[in-house]
Amino acid sequence: MADAKTINPNAPTSETVLAVKHFTDKTFSFSLTRPPSFKFRSGEFIMIGLMGEVKGRVKPILRAYSIASPSWDEKLDFYSIKVEDGPLTSMLQHIKVGDKVLLGKKPVGTLVCDAVLKGKRLFLFSTGTGIAPFASLIRDPEAYEKYEQIILTHTCREVGELKYGYEIVEAARKDPLLLDIFGEDFGQKLHHIPTVTREDFAMKGRITNLMESGELFKHVPGGAFNPAHDRAMICGSMDMTLDTKALMEKFGLTEGSVSRPSTFVIEKAFVG
Repeated sequence: MADAKTINPNAPTSETVLAVKHFTDKTFSFSLTRPPSFKFRSGEFIMIGLMGEVKGRVKPILRAYSIASPSWDEKLDFYSIKVEDGPLTSMLQHIKVGDKVLLGKKPVGTLVCDAVLKGKRLFLFSTGTGIAPFASLIRDPEAYEKYEQIILTHTCREVGELKYGYEIVEAARKDPLLLDIFGEDFGQKLHHIPTVTREDFAMKGRITNLMESGELFKHVPGGAFNPAHDRAMICGSMDMTLDTKALMEKFGLTEGSVSRPSTFVIEKAFVG
């Protein structure tokens, strides 16, 4: 006799924590098992979460997280902030290897290669944990087939918060798959520009200010923006995203989407 309860085909799966790494008192990364049937495009996000108490009832607490591993990886990586009173992160920051985390089944998002037209340079502008989708993209061969140069900028308040960015760039430059496809010169296609806003650093300031002053373009091959062949993706705080979007439009770029590709995109899911 069939179970009277109907199984929801869209219900999250329960995945095992494979690794956890704490970078600062505000950020950490973790890896989960990947279901065999789970498919996504590099740069997309998914709902993840834990069981928790909400108004006296135990129920799934889910939030959108960008997948930080490329679409071909056998595991799923994530990068998160820690919020002590956050409904999810107050619990998530304490997970350990072997614990279970809920994983949604429908990855979506705008920060994918299909949403941006082919060009010479692809700028990836990120702040804080907004670098996560770009951790996925910079290890995807499709990105380097579509663009000659990829410039990843990562802006944080403090120098210590840049560590994750350094690690993912190093991993990309040493990735056996990318080296096999593009050869030993592959590393020259990926440029990493970290910036800091609250401490002394080689490049200090908000990314929009560094673009407007021209300082940023002194550090990338090809110099200033050219809307004829430059493309961009933006992910970060709401203020940074909207300010950078306005600057892209000032430079002559046009916002696109998966259904209507153009010269730059933002991830609207993380902008209120």
